[in-house]
Amino acid sequence: MAVSKTRATVTAEPAKCPTCKGSGEVSRTVHVGRKRRAVGQQTGLCLTCLGSGEVID
Repeated sequence: MAVSKTRATVTAEPAKCPTCKGSGEVSRTVHVGRKRRAVGQQTGLCLTCLGSGEVID
């Protein structure tokens, strides 16, 4: 009689979003004035993963 093997459950961690690197936020440069000079950066929601930080298939 053959002995049945038990399989170990592997919990794979979801892949991180390449755009925001898993944080869910991205930074964009803020431009003002006629000459469109850069004055700072503003963080916002990552549109690739919709803020979850995980790759959406």
